[in-house]
Amino acid sequence: MLVVVVYDIPDDKRRTKLSNFLEGYGRRVQFSVFECFLSLEEMRQLFEKVGKLVKPVEDNVRFYWISQEAVSRSLVIGGEAPQPPPHYYVI
Repeated sequence: MLVVVVYDIPDDKRRTKLSNFLEGYGRRVQFSVFECFLSLEEMRQLFEKVGKLVKPVEDNVRFYWISQEAVSRSLVIGGEAPQPPPHYYVI
């Protein structure tokens, strides 16, 4: 399933740490928006790990679960539509 992670973090150090961390899970589509194709268990693990990187009193991080049906109906202007990563890579 597609998980969209959106954040607003005022502290540069925490924001950079979170964005670098999220790059290992999905594709950055805007400065503070990542699209990640994850299983429900992977999503739960990501949620727990992100919770340890931010300060809930100061930061705002949101996780949106998007069904496959909704992903196929998404519209995009500029950039690519959400695409799951390939199942394998040829090197």
